[in-house]
Amino acid sequence: MKEKYSLIYLTTECCSPEQMIRIAAETGYDCIDARTIPMGLPGEKPFDLSKDRRLLEAARRAAAETGVWVDSIENARIFDGMSVKDYEPCLAAAAELGVRHVLSNVWSADAGYAREKFGELCDLAAEYGQQIDLEFVTWSKVKDLREAKNLLEAVNRPNAGILVDTLHFHRSRVTFKELEELPEEWLYCLHICDAPGEIPEDPDALAYTAREARLYPGEGGIDIRKIAGRKPWAVYGIEIPHRRRWEEMGYVKYAAEALRRTKAYLKGEEGK
Repeated sequence: MKEKYSLIYLTTECCSPEQMIRIAAETGYDCIDARTIPMGLPGEKPFDLSKDRRLLEAARRAAAETGVWVDSIENARIFDGMSVKDYEPCLAAAAELGVRHVLSNVWSADAGYAREKFGELCDLAAEYGQQIDLEFVTWSKVKDLREAKNLLEAVNRPNAGILVDTLHFHRSRVTFKELEELPEEWLYCLHICDAPGEIPEDPDALAYTAREARLYPGEGGIDIRKIAGRKPWAVYGIEIPHRRRWEEMGYVKYAAEALRRTKAYLKGEEGK
């Protein structure tokens, strides 16, 4: 089966879903992951399709014209004081575009609360035919694969999965044995990028690399091919934000080069 490649939001940060779809179509991706649930980060542009029908219709039109689909949305975070019901308009709008996967991560230190809210989120997503893919993030409250696995086992929902990002896999010191032991039905998309092999301890340094200084596969110290080869992934997500390269190349050329370099690396042809 031919591999599917998704253009992940952070790779072309600040682009609307429509812009991402058209960039993806121009540069050879199959689908996109859009940030339609705003996180309130500095400089972030809100693309809440539930509040702006023009954005939703533009994305629908672009998808119909190009054949590139919106595969997933982000980010339905679990944090103290949140209400899962607040996410319903975003999930409903995504369902209008045929979205089947929703990314989530956990920022509450209260494990019982996180289990309760994550379970509620899975139940809500099930009403729209969607799966919640829990991403472990190195500086979050579910920071590694073991903790993510424990949470999924505790909530025991059929539409709960785990999203693996090669950056967080490496920096959370996950073992390949842990990955191999996961049920394959939990895994759908592998987010791919590279980074220096050394692992910072400072959360700000971890976040800086993740948000604006990731590397093309083969440029750093992560054994991406080994991670990719351990499980059958339905989609490879290209998540390689790099601010200097954006500024030098522009989003279109950068997205094209990120995809080219990723495909070459996975085939063992890096450097060509």
